Formats: sequence, structure tokens, C-alpha cells
Amino acid sequence: MTTVALAACISRFARFLAVMAMLVLGAPAVSAPHDRALHQGVATCAGSTCHGRQEATGPRVRQNEVLTWSNPASLTGVHSRAWKVLNEPRAQAIGKRLGIANVAASAECINCHGDPAPVRGPKWQQSDGVGCEACHGGSVNWLASHASVKASHADNMAKGMWAMNNPAVRAGVCLDCHFGSDKPGQFVFHRIMAAGHPRVAFELDLFTSLQSHHDEDADYRARKGVAGGVKTWAVGQALAVERALSLLPAASGSVTGPDYYFFDCRSCHRTFSDDPAAPLVARSNGWRPIPPGQPVWNDEQMIMLVAAARVAAPDLARSLESQSRAFHAALGGDRAGAMKAAATLKATAANLAKRFAGASFDRAQTFALIDAVLAANAGAYTDYQGGAQAVMAADTLLNALVAAGQVDRGAALALRPDLDRAYALARDANRWDALAFRAALGQIAARARALK
Repeated sequence: MTTVALAACISRFARFLAVMAMLVLGAPAVSAPHDRALHQGVATCAGSTCHGRQEATGPRVRQNEVLTWSNPASLTGVHSRAWKVLNEPRAQAIGKRLGIANVAASAECINCHGDPAPVRGPKWQQSDGVGCEACHGGSVNWLASHASVKASHADNMAKGMWAMNNPAVRAGVCLDCHFGSDKPGQFVFHRIMAAGHPRVAFELDLFTSLQSHHDEDADYRARKGVAGGVKTWAVGQALAVERALSLLPAASGSVTGPDYYFFDCRSCHRTFSDDPAAPLVARSNGWRPIPPGQPVWNDEQMIMLVAAARVAAPDLARSLESQSRAFHAALGGDRAGAMKAAATLKATAANLAKRFAGASFDRAQTFALIDAVLAANAGAYTDYQGGAQAVMAADTLLNALVAAGQVDRGAALALRPDLDRAYALARDANRWDALAFRAALGQIAARARALK
């Protein structure tokens, strides 16, 4: 049996096991699968008749996607540069602190900074970084038919290509590296962050826009459908909460508790002084019924999820809020209580993801979401990470209104200075000013209402 044929058999068997696991264990179908298909490398996608043109002149798709993906001077090229950064001084210093001799070859690093392909073809290269198949799945079974004239999206999916047009599937794939997963080398433990790794953040629609290498035109809509920015944002927030709570039990010790990666960095890393006249920098937050000094779970996605639920699933919003508070409180108690509270909250988040996936998110709802995030949630933005998530949400939701033709582009651009001011206030966590930030959000909310 050839290597390709063997890989195809392995892939089919793996998919069978994955389906059985979902039926038996109730695993969420939206999680990124454990990919067992042979990965053939970016070079197999880069022909001039496929995705390797120098200009976007393709009749159905641009066909210059590899050029966009590999752009060395743009955010669209960061996936292609992901492995290369492991050879830079900062990454080398992190490796030295962790006792890793070569971070560019360590599974603990390359499984997110590269393509963690278990089976690799002759054209596969580690230096490709996060290549095509890291996001679309190993191509051995679907590459040929994908390139044929009669190919259909449904046929490609049936042969193993991942349905990245589906926000839930996309979230599952992106969260593997942009939050963490149970797969080897795909969780940034607190010890890695303490060694110098930057804070990990996630917002599905904004990150999708920054990485966009295709046009969602009429042809794309006909073949795959377009979820839209609001739905992508809402589903991403719900599944980010669900993912964190799914990983919590495995990353929780009976003595030390959850890994500190799960907590809001700034709830511990604050400035302090022995001067008795120095004011306290801890900030009370009515959303978290916890005593002073208890580390705060990073609830940036929970705060967004509450806003989305109030608008798109009001029947679940009150339960979500009470469950969120109960979960925060339970983390200061016994492990069994915390795991029970986490399981309850996780189920609600997963339910909300399904509700959002089936929602239409019309113009009125989008405006309501903007108000819920910026105004109704204002009291929740005591900390940097929640604030950073809020300004990304405002940007995403306003862009969605423009993209759907529901708000004049010129009128929306008038809000750009206010958005830029909020971004500037959320740029440096060490200079976080909650009052100034909330005032900036209030200004955006007022101007957004004027667009209705």
C-alpha cells in the first residue's frame, strides 16, 4: 500500500472514531477534529492554475491566495511568519527560560506556530508556518477533486476539507491556537507566559477580517453562503467561553487549582506600593461576587456573551448572568463545586452558540448589540482584557452594519476617531484607565445611536 493510500485509510478511520466519540461522549461537533489526513504542504496549493497567481484574476476565486497569505509586510501574512518568529531573539529567550534547547523544533511551540500535521508529504515544509492545511485540513483526499471543474463545496467537505465558512467550525479551528485545545502542544500554560509569551486574545470576526484572503462575492454566497460579521462574532464569543470551560477540568489540580492561564492577568499583575497613602488599584466589579485578593477568571468573552444573549436569546440571558456569577464565586471554594458550576455555564454557552448560528441578526438587533456592549455592559469594564474585547466588538459590529448596506459608509467613518481613541486607551495594559475608557465607549454608543 502506498503512503498516500495508507494515509487515506487512516483518515477515514479517524473520522469514524471521531463520529463515534461524539455519539458516545457527547463531544461538541464544532470542535476542530484531530486531523489524521496526510498534509501535502503549501506548495501543492501554489500552482498558477490554483492559488499561486501573482494577480487576482481568477474567474471564481482570486487565485492569488498564497501571495496574500505570504505577504511579509501585512497582517494577512502573519500565519506564514508564525514559525519564523520562533528563531527570533524573544522566542529564543522564552525557550532558554523554559529549558527548551530549540523552540523551532519543539512540539510545545510548533504545534501552534506551524502545521501540526501527523502525516506529511514530500512537499510539506515546517518553514511554511501555519499553512493552508492547518486551517482547511489535510488535503490528500480532497485536493484533486477540489481543483476539478465539477467540484462542489459539499463534495469537498465530504472528502475531509473543513467547512471554514461555518462560524462554529472556524471558531473550533482558530481556538485551538488562539486560546488552546486538548491536543498536544496547544495550550499556553502560565509557565510559558511567565517565560515571556505574549497574552493570548481571541475575537473570531476581527481576526477573520485581518486574515481574509478571499472575496465573499455573489459566487461565494451561492456556493457556500455567508454568515455575516455579527453572527461570526456572537458564535465566536460563545464558543470561546465553551472552550475555556471545557479545558478547565484537565488543567485543574486538586491542590493548586486551575492553571493561572485561565485568569485575568491584570487581576494579579497590578502596581502596588508600601506607601500607606497610595490608593488601592483593585477595582470592585458587581459582575464578580468574589472577595478581595481572589484571582479573577478572564471573563472578557463572558461579558460579550451576556450582551449578545440579552439581544438574541433573552430567555437565556438571565440564566447566563446568574451562572457566570455562580461560577466566579465557586472558583474560590472547593474543586467539585467549581467544576459543577463550570459544567452548567459551559452547557449554556454551547446552547447560545447554536442559537446564534441560527439567528438572522437584523439591523435593529445589531444596533441593540452595540448598545448592550458599550452602554449596558459599561460597569463590567473594570479591567483591561474586558475593555480590549469591547472595543474590538464595537469595531466588528459597526463594520457589519456597513458591509450589509444598513449604514452609510461615510456616516460610519465619522465614528473612526472615537474608535481609535478607545483602541489607544486599550493599547497598553500598564496604563489602563477604566474611567477614561468607559467614557470613550459612552461617546461611541451615543454616536452609534445617531446612525439608526
